[in-house]
Amino acid sequence: MPVGVLFVVSAPSGAGKTSLLKALVPTDSRLRLSVSHTTRAPRPGEQDGVHYHFVERSRFERMVAEGAFLEHARVFDNLYGTAEATVRDLLARGHDAVLEIDWQGARQVRARFPEAVGIFIVPPSVAALRDRLGGRGQDSPEVIERRMRDARSELSHYGEYDYLVVNDVFERALEDLRAIVAAERLRRPRQEAALGASLTEMLGA
Repeated sequence: MPVGVLFVVSAPSGAGKTSLLKALVPTDSRLRLSVSHTTRAPRPGEQDGVHYHFVERSRFERMVAEGAFLEHARVFDNLYGTAEATVRDLLARGHDAVLEIDWQGARQVRARFPEAVGIFIVPPSVAALRDRLGGRGQDSPEVIERRMRDARSELSHYGEYDYLVVNDVFERALEDLRAIVAAERLRRPRQEAALGASLTEMLGA
């Protein structure tokens, strides 16, 4: 069975990455969104193994020591990580795995999976980003400026990715993502693996 494609998707806050992936993954039977491990408590409505694998800090730290994570990071007081075994299992079964992580996590993943396909989602303009980060207008100018600085810091790493998708019109950005997935599946080495016996037969005919 051909090995699946590993997609790494990153974006600054406010670019719409999560909404795009929620719309993309359920419509493609071969795509699987990798479920991360975290030490934070489940929020109302979240299910273990669906939204996250919720684990105790001691178990998470043991997994780090064992080298079990493709990438891991501390976000505020909680730990998050992507288990390498989970991703490799998905790929070995012919699924295409999607990791929704930041640029630091993406660097860690590429160290073990140089063939991973990087996709970076960007907003259409500074004005659009400021509007999205401002939310309902309930945050102070200081909070919004801090979010803008963080977003600009994330944006500065766009050059580390293979594709840039501008999320201006949502449906257009969604179609761009679908086009990237389709193109990567049609790369010659993957098609050779999928069509091996058929190609050999045709060449020998």
